[in-house]
Formats: sequence, structure tokens, C-alpha cells
Amino acid sequence: MANKAGISTKRNIGLRAEWLDELGGTFETAGMKELSTFLREEKAQGKRIFPPGSEIFTALELTPPSQVRVVVLGQDPYHGPGQAHGLSFSVPRSIPIPPSLRNIFREIERDLGISAPDHGCLRHWAEQGVLLLNTVLTVEAGRAGSHQNRGWEAFTDRVVEVVMNTGQSVVFMLWGAHARKKVGNIDREKHCVLTAPHPSPLSAHRGFLGCGHFSLANNFLLERGRGVIDWTLPD
Repeated sequence: MANKAGISTKRNIGLRAEWLDELGGTFETAGMKELSTFLREEKAQGKRIFPPGSEIFTALELTPPSQVRVVVLGQDPYHGPGQAHGLSFSVPRSIPIPPSLRNIFREIERDLGISAPDHGCLRHWAEQGVLLLNTVLTVEAGRAGSHQNRGWEAFTDRVVEVVMNTGQSVVFMLWGAHARKKVGNIDREKHCVLTAPHPSPLSAHRGFLGCGHFSLANNFLLERGRGVIDWTLPD
């Protein structure tokens, strides 16, 4: 995990062994060392960084590569106080549901008849094999996109590559141009690729609402013998 100084060394990162076996060397690259230096300098200047260091790698901690069934890509963490907790689109239970997540719940209700929950914590999905991965894993408070092009992109590229090569069939839900570009070429004989506009209120009406991705994902997983995702969220 990250500590107060930045990103910990490989031996101190609190990730599952299954991820470390694939990603361990990535933490020793020049790019990740530069990222760690950048984070230390930002904190030394008194800047608030989200999510907390102990939650930066939550998506990987909850969803090991062999269990990934669906990948949902976000861009960077929420930048408001208390919102980001290491899972794309998700917020802790005590935090109001953001607009994009409300549209996700709206589409699930339309697609599957599941009523929208009263909270936005998606941990239940992650524990079933939904990798809720942001392209960039940290952000400065109040400054969306502030940690882009600092090194996280190469790391999360490697995460996506690992998932593609596990030998298992996976559903990729790619919402918006950024997510489609992030994943690049996918073996569509092996994996299911679902694309739509981003669920943001600015674009959801252009095709996200009505996309049917959640039932399509479950149909694909069932056909491949990987079971279905329970898209409900416990109260």
C-alpha cells in the first residue's frame, strides 16, 4: 500500500500474492519511483491526496486476477472529501451517491428490474469479481485529473494486461472514449467488450441509458460457465 511518504516498496505493499506475482516488478520501475517522489512532494506541500494511502489499491485487494469476471474502468478518483475509497464509481455508504453512479443504478433498474440502493458502496460487486479500476489511482482534493500523466497510467495498463491474459473470459464494460482507449485491442473471441457513452449526466442520455450492459454481461458469463454477478447491493 501507499504510506505517508508515497508508494511503499514492493516488500511492504499489502496486496494479495496473486497480484504481486504479476505486478511486483512494476513497483520497481523508474516511472513508479518518480510517481512515489511526486506524491511525497505533494504531501510535503500540505496538499490533500485522495483516497487515503491505505485505500489506494482497494480494487486489487478485493478482486484477485483469477477471480476477475467483469472490468469497469473509471478515469481518476472522486476529488471531494470522503468520496474516494479505491473503487471506481463507488463511494462509502455515508457519502451521497454521485450523479454518474445514480445513472448506473438507473440503468440497472431499467435493465434488470433491481431497485436503486440507498447508498453507493460497490464493495459487494468487487467481492464477486468486478474489478472497479480507475486509470489513475490518486487525485488532489478539489482538482479532478490532477494526477494524470504522473505514472499511474503505465501501472494500470499492466493491471489490464494481466486480466486479459489470465486464461479466463472477462467482460469489459468500457464507458466513454477514455475507457475504450485505455483497453486498446482485446481478443473478442475470448472476451466480451461492451461499449457505451460515459454515465455522466453530460453524456448518459447519448446511449448509456438503455445499453443493457448488465444483462449482457451476465448472459456472457453464464454462457462461459463463470456464473452471474449479483448486481444488487445489500442495505
